[in-house]
Amino acid sequence: MNPPSRDHRRLVPAYVATTGRARPSRNTLDRLTVLHAPADPRASGLRPEQRRLLELLQPGPLSLAETAAHLRLPVSVVKVMVADLADAGRLAVRAPVPEAELPERQILEKVLDGLRTLKSSRRRPR
Repeated sequence: MNPPSRDHRRLVPAYVATTGRARPSRNTLDRLTVLHAPADPRASGLRPEQRRLLELLQPGPLSLAETAAHLRLPVSVVKVMVADLADAGRLAVRAPVPEAELPERQILEKVLDGLRTLKSSRRRPR
């Protein structure tokens, strides 16, 4: 039998990632909060787990929950890390789009049907 893989263990214990704190400095963060890192993050003065978080966001924004999954850390831990980085001006956070402002499902289905029609008409020989 093979020994357990080290890949399944967290690289950083949760209490180290948050410097022992259990709550973020702001209560406006939720699982769907969108995180944006600057194009060229300043890495000086950051802990390794904070650098990892900013590097993860370099290709583009992610939700807080997606970021936590990629980092293999609990959402509550990532909330504390995100709050610290946002407070320091190293990370931008944006609330998710409220459900009332999202397009209606019927409109999206009509757009999708129209796109399918266009796609199928392009495949037909003329």
